[in-house]
Amino acid sequence: MDPIRLAIDVGPLHGHRTGIGAAVGELTAAFGNHDGVQLRPYVLSFRSRPAPPTHRLPLPAALAHRLWSRADRPRADRWLGDANVIHGTNYVVPPSRRARVVSVYDCWFLTHPEQASPAARRAGEVLRRSVSAGATVHASSAATAATVREALSTDRVVTVHLGPLSSSERPAGRPPHRWIEALDGAPLALAVGTTERRKNLPALVDAFGRAATELGDVRLVLAGAAGDDEPAIDAAVDALPAARRAMVVRPGLVDAATKAWLFRHAAVLAYPSLDEGFGFPILEAQSAGLAVVGTRAGSIPEIGGDGVELVGVGDVDALAAALVRVLTDDLHREWLVAAGRVNVRRFSWAATADGLVQCYRSLLDGA
Repeated sequence: MDPIRLAIDVGPLHGHRTGIGAAVGELTAAFGNHDGVQLRPYVLSFRSRPAPPTHRLPLPAALAHRLWSRADRPRADRWLGDANVIHGTNYVVPPSRRARVVSVYDCWFLTHPEQASPAARRAGEVLRRSVSAGATVHASSAATAATVREALSTDRVVTVHLGPLSSSERPAGRPPHRWIEALDGAPLALAVGTTERRKNLPALVDAFGRAATELGDVRLVLAGAAGDDEPAIDAAVDALPAARRAMVVRPGLVDAATKAWLFRHAAVLAYPSLDEGFGFPILEAQSAGLAVVGTRAGSIPEIGGDGVELVGVGDVDALAAALVRVLTDDLHREWLVAAGRVNVRRFSWAATADGLVQCYRSLLDGA
């Protein structure tokens, strides 16, 4: 059987590397070891300077999105050579007469458009048009797939789980940051991710304050790039008593080595999201031997399995109680860690590549 000739969007590999960028990097590496696919990488960006064999489509991304949100032109066929499948890895796939797949990782911007940026809303419009024109959606979880079916009114959805990121490898030593020195060996409750509203970090800060007596000298570390919920987080921290406020550490965006150090030295990962499409930090934490407390939101139960202490979405008292239990009950915490190590074995990028190749083959065979 001839390999699939796959035109794949590697734009997320260029510029600041987000979670989607990390996923695309892992996926393309897995495809490189797969006999069933030959890659034809492309980018849609005038700012990047891709090296061969990556091909740059001759359209600025912003202009392309405006055009593709209104019409199925210009088609990308003339620019993608002999590719017989096109995979848009970041919510957008260009118009084409060829088989098309578009990855959707979470649906918050579809279900809460008023909270999305103009660029995200425009990408959503392109996504809707692509799906209405026959593109198949790759959902990263069954929870995302269910929301896609409802939000985009389509049954052309395939669920293929992603794999764990490799950033949880053991770091060489303590990163040289003054804020790390200020942690002074105290137990750490860690949250990792962009400070966007769906991450619900103000509720975590509130829970941390409510559990002050039981948690003692535990520090809460909120690590991640600044997002649209910074003002609400500021207000939640300011509402804490001064002594407790000093125990909240906000380093902002951290590099891979610092994140790995945090995973290795924290006692619990807190994941209080209002919605979640996949949840890489859950698997990173479980790979690193870290217990997880999370909400029953979106994909969290699906991805975290038995290695997550689950609470109701928005239940701050239950979140506080779960943090106390995991941080003070050594046997329970060790049970969660062991369950997490078993759970993470369910995921691999080789399996992701296999699942997507099966999807591509089905589209080409007309199944």
